[in-house]
Amino acid sequence: MKQAFIAGVGLYHPEKLVPNSYFNDLYKMDIDTFLREKRNIFQRYFMNESQATSDLIMPAVEAAIAKANITKDDIDLLIVATDTPDYLSPSTASVVQYKMGLKNAGTFDLNSACAGFVTALDVASKYLIADDRYRNIVVVGAYGMSKYLNWNDYKIASLFADGAGAVVLQAHEQSNDSHGILASKLFTDGQFHDYMGLYAGGTRTPITSEVVERKEHLLNFAKKIPLETNSTHWPRLVNILLDRIGKDVNAVDHFFLTQINIGTINESMDILGVDRSKSYNIMDRYGYTGSACIPMAIADAANNHKLRKGDLLLLLGSGGGIAMGSMALEWAYDS
Repeated sequence: MKQAFIAGVGLYHPEKLVPNSYFNDLYKMDIDTFLREKRNIFQRYFMNESQATSDLIMPAVEAAIAKANITKDDIDLLIVATDTPDYLSPSTASVVQYKMGLKNAGTFDLNSACAGFVTALDVASKYLIADDRYRNIVVVGAYGMSKYLNWNDYKIASLFADGAGAVVLQAHEQSNDSHGILASKLFTDGQFHDYMGLYAGGTRTPITSEVVERKEHLLNFAKKIPLETNSTHWPRLVNILLDRIGKDVNAVDHFFLTQINIGTINESMDILGVDRSKSYNIMDRYGYTGSACIPMAIADAANNHKLRKGDLLLLLGSGGGIAMGSMALEWAYDS
């Protein structure tokens, strides 16, 4: 039986640094205090007008390939998880494949909102296990939400940011001393599909001048998602995974959770009965980067030598839909 494992990681954020003070000046009110104290957000990065999501992805992929010690020609498949693509069609993955010269890579996009990266990682692991012809799969989480922000809504506009994280996934024969993906669990509660998202541009609501005038093509929190949603389902999913792999919650070395609300993260850690420091958080530096936040956090942890071979990681992605993706894995190398 083969086991998929992460062999290399990379992240990228655009150059434009936007501190909280920018929003204080823009809206003529103290937004910084709320963001720092309630969201743990101090700054974020926005892409410039000429950049698209594919431009964020390529440097992250370059870094991941280098860390995995492979070449572009070694990549068999590229999966891009994003809900802010370059185009509605074709896929952003095909854009990246062409621009980077990944001549041997098949491609597709996956949209599960902010749960996309964990979902795509699960899909990629199953490709590697099922088909020996796949040896190196690049999985990307990418986010360019600054292009979709409604600047009339300071509560939303001040949270979001742009960035990309990438991993190279490989497989080896499973043994007593091998490390990699141990278990995964996806969950959706579709009753919330119309609560939060980008609701124009598809067949339900084509973009018209009237839609643009009403700003319906921008990120819309149409209804209020129950505050307890993540803190209810994250601990539940953690316990499902731990039961599957026969581990106690105290065996988990690091949690990587969707980075939109530090309060929800802390509440989930408290419910699980583990120290809050086990959650690896990056929103203080990068803001909320959606489907990119978990791979960016993993890459940041690895780049800062926080991960050791054999460490048990729990990944919990949560996004509009409501869609969630969870995964337990053992880290495969000393970072």
